[in-house]
Amino acid sequence: MSDSPAGRLQALFEGHRLTPTQRRIAHCMVRRAADAPFLSSVELAELAGVSQPSVTRFAVALGFDGYPALRRHLREVAPPEPGAAEAKDAGHNEYQQAVLAEIENLQHLAGLLADPRPVERAGRVLAASRPLLVLGLRAASSQARGFAYFAAKVHPDVRLLDEGGSMLTDRVDAAVRAGATALLCFALPRHPREVVEALEYARAAGLTVVAVADSAFAPVAAHSDLLIPAAVGTGLAFDTACAPMMLGRVLLEAMADELPDAQARLEEFDTKAAARGLFVE
Repeated sequence: MSDSPAGRLQALFEGHRLTPTQRRIAHCMVRRAADAPFLSSVELAELAGVSQPSVTRFAVALGFDGYPALRRHLREVAPPEPGAAEAKDAGHNEYQQAVLAEIENLQHLAGLLADPRPVERAGRVLAASRPLLVLGLRAASSQARGFAYFAAKVHPDVRLLDEGGSMLTDRVDAAVRAGATALLCFALPRHPREVVEALEYARAAGLTVVAVADSAFAPVAAHSDLLIPAAVGTGLAFDTACAPMMLGRVLLEAMADELPDAQARLEEFDTKAAARGLFVE
């Protein structure tokens, strides 16, 4: 677990049976890890979109007497990183701050990857599935499409699910009939209801679900067999997803390591691409 503020917060929440509302509060705190120790219960409730009593119940669910006790604890275990406040006020404009926040997200991901076992396990699961389903709707569709594009160069059968609707479950059924054993899901805010429903259906159909989500407390967590979090940036009008994209490439690497003919497939593609003049060198 990373020693960043977000990592320490996540460690605090792990092991507790939280309600959906409480997971929403936890998710909000992880996303605002630097500010969390200083937020009042009213401010946190407003940010998470819940009631103030829900914040109090959340603190009690974590074993504290109330929210003030939780906040005191947060100030002890998750203080701002050295220099963070100074960096924020060092004259950076909003665009620079957004970039710096993404760098922090990537650093958090690097800390998480210090334990490579979850990614290695995911790589084995994805490599073994024939075909392999890759799901990502709305904001996450570009992440899913990018992964599927590169995965198809080393995996024999990748099927992209980047459009919702009534055909989604039909395509899951068809993949299962063809022998699929796993589905990789990219889940980013705002989380579409049909993604959660699709994962629930996929698991009921016998698929192992690997999820890349913005938080361990994302709505897809309850419907995933293995979830690896990668935070999104929230400093601009629309979220930025550098860390989820990077995690997708890491998973791609882990999957390729498990495919014995991956290098041969890449070399074959390069040979054909050169013969067809696909790229301008």
